[in-house]
Amino acid sequence: MSAWTLGLEASSVIALRSLKIAAGGAGATAETQRMVTEKIGAAVSLQTLAVSGGLGFNPASAASKTLTHYRRKVRANRRRLLRG
Repeated sequence: MSAWTLGLEASSVIALRSLKIAAGGAGATAETQRMVTEKIGAAVSLQTLAVSGGLGFNPASAASKTLTHYRRKVRANRRRLLRG
């Protein structure tokens, strides 16, 4: 269920970002740079968690904590994009 919810939230973020980028201008440039920076940061922080044991030591724990990690980031972007 968590993966399904993440997929729905990510789809809405993609749509909101696409609209913002399609509008062009400084906002589009800033959003594009922010998107790339956030994606790299999220991947690096997840790798750090994996190496340090922060994701747990079994596949179920790692999957659950990975979904939680990305859902937080996607949810924050969705709230930000809906505000303005």
